[in-house]
Amino acid sequence: MQVDVLNAKELEKAAPVFGQLSFDNHEQVVFCNDKDTGLKAIIGIHNTVLGPALGGTRMWNYTSEWEALNDVLRLSRGMTFKSAITGLNLGGGKAVIIGDAKTQKTPELMRRFGEFVHSLSGKYITAEDVGMETEDMDTIREVTPYVTGISEAKGGAGNPSPVTAYGVFMGMKAAAKFKFGDDNLEDRSVLVQGIGHVGETLVEHLTQEGAKVYISDINEGRLQEISKKYGAIIFEEEDVYSANVDIYAPCALGATINDDTIERLQAKIIAGAANNQLADEVSHGKILQEKGIVYAPDFLINAGGIINVYAELENYGRKEIMRKTENIYNTTLQIFETARKRDLTTHFAALEIARQRIEERKNLNLK
Repeated sequence: MQVDVLNAKELEKAAPVFGQLSFDNHEQVVFCNDKDTGLKAIIGIHNTVLGPALGGTRMWNYTSEWEALNDVLRLSRGMTFKSAITGLNLGGGKAVIIGDAKTQKTPELMRRFGEFVHSLSGKYITAEDVGMETEDMDTIREVTPYVTGISEAKGGAGNPSPVTAYGVFMGMKAAAKFKFGDDNLEDRSVLVQGIGHVGETLVEHLTQEGAKVYISDINEGRLQEISKKYGAIIFEEEDVYSANVDIYAPCALGATINDDTIERLQAKIIAGAANNQLADEVSHGKILQEKGIVYAPDFLINAGGIINVYAELENYGRKEIMRKTENIYNTTLQIFETARKRDLTTHFAALEIARQRIEERKNLNLK
């Protein structure tokens, strides 16, 4: 019997899920394929100790299936800790659909994806994310009840983006309080990278408070629109990371804090809506700490969206949604103080609290 010797690259392909660097003892990974609609999707369920895994669906034109798998693994893990630290009885899950949302999304594709979600019998509940809209959630709702973020006209909590932005704004103010001794953002310079639904609303909050807002985005038309609407300044320089601003707010895709960018950072605070902002949670979190840059953990301050959609499951109203979201300010300050007292990175301090809550529930369930 001949045994083939695999090189490192082949070995990686031989273990496409459990061998992924982003695999973190995920409970379940579901690959969804439908020839008729062209659907290619992956659902990642990281942890359901606290409750069903709730997390949005992202439609993105990934360069490879490996990139899509890595993204869903990282995102679903982040949702576990986001729900845990926010005090919600939810687990962590996420889904990605491989494709161009502008040209390949159809109602048929949305419904077929909804059928795959339904096949999990409520273990995963989906919601809106990048490349998706509230009307897409309404379409998915036609075939499964396991979807949140549906329109208010259909009895849902509506678009979660404004609530996400408000939570980021609260986290940003807490970071300013910790760093500068005052949470008033008037005359503070803030660079918002990515001005989609969440980024735009964040720009609105900042300009209303009197901050000096710079904006950056790959969409030139969007930049002109938001600049004209709110008086924000288009950041003209090529390198956003070396911008000499008080606050850098990444609100697009993740991993913008990486080996290439981290040494160039001039901002005193990082507080944005993007998920998984640190390419390496350990090393990059430590470097930020050593540089004296206050990092507001993304999975904490961008939790407004999940608070909003959780309202559909728990049947609480707008007032309670905003109260829970506003409390992100207090939790963020608590994390900063814990990190300082124990000489931890802010990311690790937040992660520790989230893990502790999960472990306590796990132990309770075992009794």
